[in-house]
Amino acid sequence: MTHYLHYKDPNSPEMIGRLKELPKCPGVCFFIDLINSTNIKYKTEVVDWGRKLNNTFNFISFLNDFPDNVVKGIGDEIMLYIPDEELGKKSVYKDYFSILLELYATLDNIKNFPGDDDFLKCKVGIHYCTDVYNISFFQDAHDYYGRDIDLTARLMSKTVENRIVMSEKFYQKVKHDVSQYPDDQGKHVFEMISEKYIEDFKGVPKSTEFRVINV
Repeated sequence: MTHYLHYKDPNSPEMIGRLKELPKCPGVCFFIDLINSTNIKYKTEVVDWGRKLNNTFNFISFLNDFPDNVVKGIGDEIMLYIPDEELGKKSVYKDYFSILLELYATLDNIKNFPGDDDFLKCKVGIHYCTDVYNISFFQDAHDYYGRDIDLTARLMSKTVENRIVMSEKFYQKVKHDVSQYPDDQGKHVFEMISEKYIEDFKGVPKSTEFRVINV
């Protein structure tokens, strides 16, 4: 449930009390960014770049399976958030490894689709979040805020075309899930995950551990 916050008194005791009682909402956050989407708008007309955006967004099946989890779009980058309590209820994607498999398959299908003129390539950043709140400062809007949302956005600075960047926290969730899968079910994707990298992101006081998959 989204908690709507709107108080005109900047020091409202009611607001302070409500903020202190806000529950955290752990889950998975990921950003999907379409590569070269700004450049093509200057080089082509809307009939061309609009078609490619339509094709690409429609090709990302996650958007159809999680319509209520698409939180926001910023330009041609979209953010999704799947709370833990919702993930287990899905008919297809019931754990963290299945999310990774679907993201990998999506990027792979777009990369290898016949022809080069129908889609835009993508890059993805993903993080398992614990410090997140389901709040909005605008009425009837659905949103999430917290340190881990900001960290997910920071991970995007390490992405390039056809690459998934995942935090070490998300990787550990995936690693646990893999042990529950049959030997031949998607484990080649898990084996493609890189060794651990460490980065100091601006505004984040601690170093961040992450891994990548190049599709």
